[in-house]
Amino acid sequence: MRRRHDGFIVAGLVIGALARLIKPGRQRLGLLATLLVGVVASVIGGAIANLLGTGSIFELNFLGFVVALTSAVVILGIVEGAPGTTLEAELMSGPKVA
Repeated sequence: MRRRHDGFIVAGLVIGALARLIKPGRQRLGLLATLLVGVVASVIGGAIANLLGTGSIFELNFLGFVVALTSAVVILGIVEGAPGTTLEAELMSGPKVA
């Protein structure tokens, strides 16, 4: 069972990192957020591929990978549009001089 979790973590990092490369612009996400986006997208991709009958949710297959990558790009857009993301970006840029 541990190997399946390790696989999800590795796949999550790869899919999250690829989604960040594909999505234009700068994403202000750390490693943990990238991992979470990738893992959620991996589960979505695996579930959809499983529903379409291309294999188990735990298998790495082409359709699941494409759906996971697409899901990760969409999730990144949602996370960037979240209200807290803008506030974090303003706080990180420092005080504004008039």
